[in-house]
Amino acid sequence: MRQLVQLALLLAGAWLLWSFHFTPLLLVLGGLSIALVLWIVHRMRIVDHEATLVDLRNVRSALYPFWLAVEVVKANLDVARVILHPRLPIEPRLFRIPSTQRTPLGRVIYANSITLTPGTVTVDVDERDGTMLIHSLTTVAYEGLLTGEMDRRVADLEKDA
Repeated sequence: MRQLVQLALLLAGAWLLWSFHFTPLLLVLGGLSIALVLWIVHRMRIVDHEATLVDLRNVRSALYPFWLAVEVVKANLDVARVILHPRLPIEPRLFRIPSTQRTPLGRVIYANSITLTPGTVTVDVDERDGTMLIHSLTTVAYEGLLTGEMDRRVADLEKDA
């Protein structure tokens, strides 16, 4: 039951953050959508202690979506700069980076976080050696992933679980 409540809070927070609509009709429709999703996952029996990665009471877990949103905005600006540049200075690369996540869900969050960031796409996740194959459009995107900051932050989420 605790996992369903956590999922409901996570879905409601994501819906409010991304839609930013507070009219009564849209709030009711959002609530009905969340209720439908909760009913479906409850019937499928896919919400349990193993599927719950994030403890919403922990500050790191609550701040990760905001940190990711800032990274997405910065990457958007970088890609826009490259596209608007007269010489289109793209430097595409295909490279492997290590992932330090312990759980499959942690690796999925990391891979999706990379793909959500403009200019980078996770092409493959190798479970054998714990690496991910990434395509980057610019040097800034490439160097940003090499710092390991995103990997560390997602791995920190797993410590909270």
